[in-house]
Amino acid sequence: MQAPLPARIAVPQNQPAADADAHPGRKAHIARSDILDAALRLIGPHRSVSSLSLREVAREAGIAPNSFYRQFRDIDELAVALIDLAGQSLRRIVGAARKSATAERNVVRGSVEAFFQQVRADDKLLHVLLREGTVGSDAFKQAVDRELTFFEDELRADLIKQSARQDVPLREPALAAKAITRLAFAMGATAMDLPADRDAELITQLTKMVQMILVGARAGSVTKA
Repeated sequence: MQAPLPARIAVPQNQPAADADAHPGRKAHIARSDILDAALRLIGPHRSVSSLSLREVAREAGIAPNSFYRQFRDIDELAVALIDLAGQSLRRIVGAARKSATAERNVVRGSVEAFFQQVRADDKLLHVLLREGTVGSDAFKQAVDRELTFFEDELRADLIKQSARQDVPLREPALAAKAITRLAFAMGATAMDLPADRDAELITQLTKMVQMILVGARAGSVTKA
């Protein structure tokens, strides 16, 4: 739910029209999604959303800076919204890949391939999710961590269901899900800085690593250090 605008930045109802009259190229009204799209057009593999200014986003969206506040409190809230969208999109894609596969190997391989396809699909939303957890503000990092937790929870539930179907005990499913998720995102961030012809190698490596985590989770409790 969108928080109410602070009184100090509240915009009068007739302000957008006045802005549009003063600047014919500006839009009098704009949706939240239009501002998100404008921000996505400005970022890229080598530019983080945290580097954007409010005025820059407003100019790209074709609105006055004051109109920005009708949809977002500040750039931080805009970035968090982008991170949330990225997480929702990727969870749908990877979740569909898991559900469409039958054998365990196909589930792991299919999920990894779907993930890498999105990395290479010029999907700026995914780039936001992979980048902001390391270079963004505390608010950005918390938003990324929240999305990773969603991934972990969904994967944990899938691992438990699969273990029950196969009648194979699975130790620490939550920890296994966390290890797999964090590893996948670290590999994805690495892939963004490498040429696409390295993807096949990285996909094979990540698939094997995930399978090793699963084998370890089924072998028994981890020995205490």
